[in-house]
Amino acid sequence: MSLWSDFKSSPIATISRWQDQRFLWALMAVAMAGMVLLAHSFFQNYLYMKPCEQCVYIRYSMLVMALGGIIACINPKNVILKIIAYVLAIYGAIIGIGYSVKLHGIHKAVHSDDPFAMMGMQGCSTDPSYPFGLPLHKWAPDWFLPTGDCGYDSPVVPSGVELDAIQTFFTNLYADGWYLIPSIKFADMAVCTLLAYVVALVLLLIMLISWIITTIKRKRA
Repeated sequence: MSLWSDFKSSPIATISRWQDQRFLWALMAVAMAGMVLLAHSFFQNYLYMKPCEQCVYIRYSMLVMALGGIIACINPKNVILKIIAYVLAIYGAIIGIGYSVKLHGIHKAVHSDDPFAMMGMQGCSTDPSYPFGLPLHKWAPDWFLPTGDCGYDSPVVPSGVELDAIQTFFTNLYADGWYLIPSIKFADMAVCTLLAYVVALVLLLIMLISWIITTIKRKRA
């Protein structure tokens, strides 16, 4: 039977069976780690977009999810490893949603015409405080030390730097900030990361519930 036929006939058992393989976990790990690499290597180092406090927190949460995927890939059928993977992945997604929501709120306030929009707004410091007291900004400052202002995600090209043709194209494209569709300022970076976290969390919960249901049925049989 095909995968689609299996899914239609028994969706819960099929999803539970899928997560006993490495593909889904590896996909999550590669996707989350890939977004961090893209943010650091391309946007930060190549296009000179300085990361803000919430931005580096988002990097942290994505790497936590990636770590969960890597742990599951060791042996996705091992119950202990799978539980650790779920804890890390769901934790990373939940805190990532919080960071994205806060960053989006700051972004809206910064670009608002209301002069009082930023009143009481917090969450943009150059002295980060990571969960569990992790000094990530000291261990890897180029990755985890915020150097930019929240809500301002335009390229800041250092004086005297000569851009190549690709850099020029993208720095002009994102001159008014990073958007999924810059020409109409559609979906800022916080909205895009929020969507990624929500999709990942929903899929993780579906996988987890399917696994629990299947395990209970197997024990009762």
